[in-house]
Amino acid sequence: MKVTNEFLIPFVGLKLGKHQFEYQINKEFFEDYQYDEFESCDIKVNLVLEKKSTMLELHFKHKGTIHVPCDLTSEMFDLPVKGKIKLIVQFGEVFNDDNEELLILTFGEHQVDVKQYIYEMIALSIPLKKIHPGIKDGTLKSEALDKLNELKVNAKEHKTDVKEEETTDPRWDQLKKLLTDK
Repeated sequence: MKVTNEFLIPFVGLKLGKHQFEYQINKEFFEDYQYDEFESCDIKVNLVLEKKSTMLELHFKHKGTIHVPCDLTSEMFDLPVKGKIKLIVQFGEVFNDDNEELLILTFGEHQVDVKQYIYEMIALSIPLKKIHPGIKDGTLKSEALDKLNELKVNAKEHKTDVKEEETTDPRWDQLKKLLTDK
């Protein structure tokens, strides 16, 4: 992964208080991570950095859309995504990023790279199952959806299958009694 100056925030020259940064994220941002879960995206990230005397607080928020295929019908649609995370940056003897909410930078460090945190925030806000909104409200018409509705199991058929499973072989019933008679 290459480091770009766009996502490096030099905090040494900043005054104490809140500072705001904005990033426009598109598909090229995710190429460094080889993340190809969607066709395109248009996401706006808002970062508020609050510099304090001994630490930094970073508040990330994002909102936008990603262009993805529906998991049921493979129809392309724009899925809205949003989310937020908070990161606390402290200073210590050794670098440590084991905790997802706490980053420890060495004392000589003068800038923080926020690219990885933006990537994780967006990637985690994408749902595992992506369903076209037209399926939920019934407005989407497609061949795949028609085929799914045709193959759908009716509730009556399902109840008759359950009754057949309830009747068991009497030989198994006799063996089950041996377990309970102990």
